[in-house]
Amino acid sequence: MPKIDNMLAILWMLRSGKKVTAQQISEKLEMNIRTVYRYIDTISTSGVPIVSEPGHNGGYSLLNHFVEAPLFFDFEEQTSLFHAAVFAEEAGYYGGEALDRALSKLSHHSNQEQETKVNQHVTSLEVISGIRSSSIEPFLKELEQAVADGYSVNILYYKSGEKPLSERLVDPYRMIYWNNKWYVIGYCHLRNDIRSFRVDRMERLMLTENTFNRPENFSARDFFVKNLLPTIKDMDGIISLVLHGDKSALDDICHHWFLGHYLQERTSNQAVFLLEKEIIHTYVPYLLLPYNTSIKVMEPISLKKRMIEVLTELIEFHQV
Repeated sequence: MPKIDNMLAILWMLRSGKKVTAQQISEKLEMNIRTVYRYIDTISTSGVPIVSEPGHNGGYSLLNHFVEAPLFFDFEEQTSLFHAAVFAEEAGYYGGEALDRALSKLSHHSNQEQETKVNQHVTSLEVISGIRSSSIEPFLKELEQAVADGYSVNILYYKSGEKPLSERLVDPYRMIYWNNKWYVIGYCHLRNDIRSFRVDRMERLMLTENTFNRPENFSARDFFVKNLLPTIKDMDGIISLVLHGDKSALDDICHHWFLGHYLQERTSNQAVFLLEKEIIHTYVPYLLLPYNTSIKVMEPISLKKRMIEVLTELIEFHQV
């Protein structure tokens, strides 16, 4: 039996929660008792907390908290962990090194057949996202620690296109990853209100010794979506956008991060949205033009006219 298999077998015996003697391990695994001692030393050196009790009723055992740890994963669990690591890396998640160590341990404790099978599934999946910036990774690590421990942070921050930088004291409630960008949601002491901050717009971040209490039942997701896509409260100026077209094209539009929020009705070949008139005439033409003839505007008529105007402007602009 290979060395790694022997050590795993010893761990299995120790996980029983009962004391196991070197003699019992030797007899069970049919190995020399000196080899058992050598394996026990190797396992202990790797960081496994093995307790050794001498005497007549002594033996080896594991610390209670380690007995409950998931020492072994089945094939599906291993594959899921590798897949999660792929997504985390593409999201710019700062835990790259820790993930690499964890995955290395999984690979180390797999036999050749298991490793080959897992690799076949892992290499079948790729994640393509936007350009990732490694410069924000230290900020992500600091923010995660601040959120978990409840410490305020000092940040040097700028809004889109705005200078100079402003210094903010923020109580970070949650971190959010949306649309290939990282955000932190928290209480801004400068504005005396809950705000969201893009991590890639932070020039500096420092942990403070100030502690805070997060509001009970606070939902960063609800706050973020509400501020990103406000709900319609006043129906004045709200009109229907009715689109007719191919099912696949309508599916794509209905799942659009912006238009999908205002979807009211949907059939196989028609979708109805409620939007402000200004938004329909300003932004919607540019969202619909890439769909060419697969989408037809039924209402409002003014949008059809506006799309013709946009197309005319584009033609005139690009004419040689």
